[in-house]
Amino acid sequence: MAEATAGVQGKSTGFIRGLGLLDSTMIVAGSMIGSGIFIVSGGISKQVGAPGWLLVVWIVTGLLTVMAALSYGELAAMMPKAGGQYVYLREAFSPLWGFLYGWTLFLVIQTGTIAAVGVGFARYLGVLLPAVGEDKYLIAPKMISTNYAVSLSTAQLVGVLLIVLLTFMNTRGLKLGKLVQNTFTTAKIAALLGLIVLGLLIGARSGALSANFSSLWRVRGALDDFGGGLTAAATFGLFVGICVAQTGSLFSADAWNNITFTAGEVKDPKRNIPLSLAFGTMIVIALYLLANVAYLATLPFEKIQGADRVATDTVNVIFAGRGAVVMAVAIMISTFGCNNGLILAGARAYYAMARDGLFFKKSGKLNHKHVPAWGLVIQGIWAALLVLPRTIKHDAVGHVTGYGNLYGNLLDYVISAALIFYILTIAGIFRLRRTRPDAERPYKAFGYPFVPILYIIGASAILIVLFIYQTATTWPGLAIVITGIPVYFIWKHFGTPMPEQQGSISAEAAEAKGEY
Repeated sequence: MAEATAGVQGKSTGFIRGLGLLDSTMIVAGSMIGSGIFIVSGGISKQVGAPGWLLVVWIVTGLLTVMAALSYGELAAMMPKAGGQYVYLREAFSPLWGFLYGWTLFLVIQTGTIAAVGVGFARYLGVLLPAVGEDKYLIAPKMISTNYAVSLSTAQLVGVLLIVLLTFMNTRGLKLGKLVQNTFTTAKIAALLGLIVLGLLIGARSGALSANFSSLWRVRGALDDFGGGLTAAATFGLFVGICVAQTGSLFSADAWNNITFTAGEVKDPKRNIPLSLAFGTMIVIALYLLANVAYLATLPFEKIQGADRVATDTVNVIFAGRGAVVMAVAIMISTFGCNNGLILAGARAYYAMARDGLFFKKSGKLNHKHVPAWGLVIQGIWAALLVLPRTIKHDAVGHVTGYGNLYGNLLDYVISAALIFYILTIAGIFRLRRTRPDAERPYKAFGYPFVPILYIIGASAILIVLFIYQTATTWPGLAIVITGIPVYFIWKHFGTPMPEQQGSISAEAAEAKGEY
């Protein structure tokens, strides 16, 4: 572990630098593409009410995501250390801000997403194997309060087993983790491209293309009410709808920053992390926008509005009656690869926190394969536990009508919290330019200061709208972040910082020793 890697300057983290530019780009793209792009456009269509505005929502998401990625490149090149965004917030503002991000990441953002993607995999496996389902109980729901229960269905069991499998595989070393990531990311990009090409070439014959694009901006169909009768039929309501819709589209495009957590394992990180952020986000956003064009080329807009599985409906037009099976396979591939990327990257953030004495100490140690095995295990246990709680749905007289998933509520809560941390991190670029003007910056934020400022303005506008019109999901998210304040001071008092690890090891040297 103490061997220095050629070309790596200064102190490094003890990881194996085994991620090249392609591997890093696959982590960015693979962590972004889950199941959201195949589902959320139905809900977005009800919020904005017209084909053109559906595309605008994804364009706004794309611009925000790419602007953020291009801005993060400066921080990634300046501080190429394991922990990524946690480190950036710690250095730009204070250890408290870094911890609040890491705490929220562990409590909900990373682990809640892992839980959601795991059960998403199981739901689509249920299309192929009917015995797998969220209502096929091994342990029926046990009420723990009037609003919450705990259960174990076959779908929940599959979700937990997927988390266990991928966690174990990633404890076996970076080589296996990146092999899984590259294989499944390539497969799901190919599947998404197939959906786009067939949707445009074959689906267009349905007549939906002409109907949707001849009245691109006409608001129609069933519209969501944002309160007091405000809908996308009014100009201000349309603005609110575009902002509120970002909760779905931004969530579908999130996790692009995960590559920054693995900076200690990237070859030539000062070059490759900024490039992978740019390449990965641009590839995915282009695919997402084209996928929505394919939906509009294939389905009447009124059928897209409110559709639970818009991609499945699209494939049903292309392959009559086979859409459910085709999309089930595609989404299983997508969610498997997505969860691998999330599991691989998340533990590196907890590693950095533990080295600062702000997380479980064992998470700050590497195993013989040079990966933070205990961080992976702790993350896996918490993510698996988040699969089990259920929310209870009631009718008007209080009778139980069904069950939801707690992690679904938690993910709704943290979209706003994640935006706060993105805004703060990009604001950190300005702060560090002032406080550390002489620091080495191999890459400087594209379009500085205009692009970072545009991101901060755009994301802040969305955040304000969410706090005003989506109070049920935004304010609880802020409360989750605030719970980290007392935890920080407890850990600061009792935790012991660990010395920075000296040196890293090249993939070639590790392989020669049987450690890769």
